[in-house]
Amino acid sequence: MDKKIAIVTGASRGIGKEVSKQLAKSGIHIVCASRKKEDSEKTVVSIRQEGGSAESFALDVSDPNSIRTFLNDVLSKYPKIDILVNNAGVYLDSGSIENTTLEMLQGTLDTNLIGPFLLSQKILGVMKKNGYGRIVNVSSGMGQLYDMSSGYAAYRISKTALNALTRILHSESSGKDIKVNSVCPGWVRTDMGGKSATRSVEHGAETIVWAAQLDKSGPSGVFLRDKKEIPW
Repeated sequence: MDKKIAIVTGASRGIGKEVSKQLAKSGIHIVCASRKKEDSEKTVVSIRQEGGSAESFALDVSDPNSIRTFLNDVLSKYPKIDILVNNAGVYLDSGSIENTTLEMLQGTLDTNLIGPFLLSQKILGVMKKNGYGRIVNVSSGMGQLYDMSSGYAAYRISKTALNALTRILHSESSGKDIKVNSVCPGWVRTDMGGKSATRSVEHGAETIVWAAQLDKSGPSGVFLRDKKEIPW
């Protein structure tokens, strides 16, 4: 396939669905991944109706076996992956750290950190081999050490750790045309963000889509919001 190939996790709804649709409008073939293949298929249908190119795959980013199967299936078909958007995430805890159970912490880390780690670990090698790649880790301002506050401990810790992963991937891809960045989409009106959130899904997706298509002079190894660098 002559088109660029983009993997988007959590592509069945919210920001992941919107990112998939926007990237497809740029002529990129989208590998739409979500826990159930039929859920991603709805995004694929929407993309194809607008003249884009996409296909659906099942992927549970909290399950290493699911990740292994997904990578085998995708890489056997597409040995060149140009873009990886680690978007899938969960928000399981609330209130003070005293209310955060071990199960909440482990479940949050499995999805928000370990899944992106395993996907990026494999895909970075593919990108190095091909000399090109863009990895976007969808993070949150709640993971900023610069402005760390109380509450939501599991979610905050997972996003801070995801930012550390961004820095490591960036450092290990130096010398190649590979960009790795974290993006805070802001408070977005999704199932996770809720109806009171201040940003539309389209607004939330904008910087992610931009970071996924940076040219060679674009930033790497940084934390972005609204296409500008913010403190870690």
